[in-house]
Amino acid sequence: MEPDFIILGAQRAGTTTLFRVLNEHPDVVRPTVTKGTGYFESNYGKGRAWYRSHFPIRALARWRTGGRARTFESSGYYLFHPLSASRIAADLPNVRVVAMLRDPVERAYSAHRHELRRGFETEEFEPALALEAERLAGEEDRIRTQPGYDSFDHRHHAYVTRSRYADQVQRYVDALGPERVFIVDADRFFTEPQDELTELFAWLGLNPWLPAEVEQWNAQPREPMDDELRARLREEFAESDEKLRGLMRRPPSWRSEPERPTSGASEGTQG
Repeated sequence: MEPDFIILGAQRAGTTTLFRVLNEHPDVVRPTVTKGTGYFESNYGKGRAWYRSHFPIRALARWRTGGRARTFESSGYYLFHPLSASRIAADLPNVRVVAMLRDPVERAYSAHRHELRRGFETEEFEPALALEAERLAGEEDRIRTQPGYDSFDHRHHAYVTRSRYADQVQRYVDALGPERVFIVDADRFFTEPQDELTELFAWLGLNPWLPAEVEQWNAQPREPMDDELRARLREEFAESDEKLRGLMRRPPSWRSEPERPTSGASEGTQG
C-alpha cells in the first residue's frame, strides 16, 4: 500500500496524539515500522520501493479491516520542508493531507524546549530567536538546489519561521488543490476532540467512530513565557495568521478567542 492520507505537522502541534487516534480507527492500518518515513524530506533519494516497504500488504490490510483498509504516515517536518509538497503531489496524485496547527507562539516556545531537551539546541529561548535569521540564512535555497541536502538548522532551529503557517499551507494548496488539504486547529482539537474528529473522519472518508478518550501525548512542562515577549511574538505572527484565516474553515482559535492563561505545559509531536 501507499498512503491514502498524510499528517504533515506542524511540529509540536499534537500530531503524535492525532497519529495514535487514527491508528485506533477500525478502517486504518498504520505504517509497519514507525509513524513516519521522512521520505518526502531527507529520504527522497531512496526511491519509491524503499518508501512502499514501510506500509502494509494490501490484501492483509483489507482482511484485517474488513475490506476498508486505509493507511497513512505522519511527519513533523513535511509541512515546513520546501520540497515536500511538490514531491507528494508528483508521487501520490490522490493523497489527502492534514495539517495540524497550534497557537504559533506556544508552538515556537514548545519547539525550543523540545530541541533543548534533545540536545539540538544550546541557547535559551530569546537568544535562540535572536540567532534564528543568521542560522537559517541560505538554508532553504540549499535544500532546493542541492539534492539530498539535510539542513540541521532548518530542521531544528526555525522557531518563529516554522510558526508562520500560512505560506506553508498555501504551498500544499497550490500543489494539491484546496479540496485535498484539511487544517485541524489543535487548540480546538484538545478542547472538543469529538467534534473535530467527526469532521476529520468524514473528510477522510472513514466510517464514523470515536475513541473512548483522547490522551495528550508528549506534553513537556515549562515555565510560563514572559508577557512582553509573548506580546511581541503575537504581533510577529499577525500577518501570517490573517492569511491563514482565509485558508481555514474558520478563524484560528488563538485569534478568535480571548487570550488564554499559560498552563506551563507544552504538547506536540516529536520529529
